[in-house]
Amino acid sequence: MKTLIVYAHPEPRSLNGSLKDLAVATLEKAGHAVRVSDLYAMRWKAVVDAGDFGPSASSPLRVAADSGRAFDTGTLTPDVAAEQEKLLWADTVIFQFPLWWYTMPAILKGWVDRVFTYHFAYGVGEHSDVKYGERFGEGTLAGRRALLSVTAGGPESHYAERGINGPIDDLLFPIHHGVLYYPGIEVLPPFVLYGADRITEEDFPDIAKAWEQRLLTLESTEPIAFRKQNSGDYEIPSLHLKEGLEPAGRSGFGLHVRS
Repeated sequence: MKTLIVYAHPEPRSLNGSLKDLAVATLEKAGHAVRVSDLYAMRWKAVVDAGDFGPSASSPLRVAADSGRAFDTGTLTPDVAAEQEKLLWADTVIFQFPLWWYTMPAILKGWVDRVFTYHFAYGVGEHSDVKYGERFGEGTLAGRRALLSVTAGGPESHYAERGINGPIDDLLFPIHHGVLYYPGIEVLPPFVLYGADRITEEDFPDIAKAWEQRLLTLESTEPIAFRKQNSGDYEIPSLHLKEGLEPAGRSGFGLHVRS
């Protein structure tokens, strides 16, 4: 297995840093190839601008079209092209980050904004009466798996069904479904550590054991059963779930997960 770890935390000695290091050691010991994109250490530029697209940039700037033209002509800035190459190399992608303000850190969102260009991660496939492009289960990154390894400051009860922060599955849905599943990546259930600021050194051995177990079962873990866009579950072109397919009592984001 070839694994890319995209790591987003400014402190190497943090809990996130320890989880990243343990992932590298565990996977390599098991014989897997591992590459790491340490975004803070790389001083990753988190904003899209015309410089990303070189001679393919237009005036006024049209981010989607220009990014696709730059991808097609090989004129993307080298740092973006290198990250795209890593994604194409990998079988599995692990995203290691803290949950900040209910989402990923800005530097990681900027990685997505810049790396997931038009024609690389979206904007591909047939648009017709029966298909609406290759996305949500299909696409250029199909055949890969991804896992979010996330630390959260609050206790688990805050992220439960009736918790004040909302269910963790709902908070991660935009990343799971909208960022990863959209270009075809299968998404594994997340590894979430709650109460991260209160975790002590004495707690870490149990955490490490649980994390190692998840890492060593990546290939056998069943992905989240998101519905494929073009499988017949959705009306085209409205992309509304067809009547009668919703599980009893389920609404919202849960509609897009098969029972």
